[in-house]
Amino acid sequence: MCGRYSSTRSPEDLVQLFEVTDWRPEETIAPSWNVAPTDQVWAVLERAPRGAGEAAPAGRELRPLRWGLVPSWAKDVKVGARMINARVETVHEKPAFRRAFTRHRCLLPADGFYEWQQAKDPTTGKVRKQPYFIHPEDDQVMALAGLYEYWRNPDIKQDDDPAAWLTTCTIITTEATDAAGRVHPRMPLALTPDHYEAWLDPHHQDPDELRALLTRPADGHLDARPVSTEVNSVRNNGPQLLEEVTL
Repeated sequence: MCGRYSSTRSPEDLVQLFEVTDWRPEETIAPSWNVAPTDQVWAVLERAPRGAGEAAPAGRELRPLRWGLVPSWAKDVKVGARMINARVETVHEKPAFRRAFTRHRCLLPADGFYEWQQAKDPTTGKVRKQPYFIHPEDDQVMALAGLYEYWRNPDIKQDDDPAAWLTTCTIITTEATDAAGRVHPRMPLALTPDHYEAWLDPHHQDPDELRALLTRPADGHLDARPVSTEVNSVRNNGPQLLEEVTL
């Protein structure tokens, strides 16, 4: 699974990197070295202007979404905390994800992600969870494959009230390989720049073709380094979380 990641690039940088045509400068998210479920995260997506119809050309947007997908039919937003990941093996079949997989796909920019491994503390002899930061060897941005969905709050009567709608997302994962596989059995999937257009296009809805676009992050050229257990707490943040520690 992917339960924590780092995302520190500015929206101005992301607009250029992902050739975004629609970004609202008033929408901001602080850089985070410890992104956790239910946090607001940057997402790149494509959709037609509201009221223009499904056949209208889609514009590429940079938007803040809440991490943890809440299906449109969910009775409560709390379900999102359990849906931070979607398995690539079943994402096109599961009721919570299959609609989003064909119509609402996005990219979630990341510097890298964290995974944990059981390790024995040399001082106490107790088993503890040792975090590792896994990232591309060349430190390029990772475009994690994601899905997004809209949820309508039934307690708010007016459709045009911004608080009536919640937009959430999830990260697609697969079996881990390379450096990530030595730490944890699952890892997030990513896309290469030549696949951004096909993945984001809401008119592209063939499940097999879409799954074929998904690749290992950095084509498997990942580095994994042990980092401080400070990252274990969502209250901790800052660049010091990425610093390598000696085991």
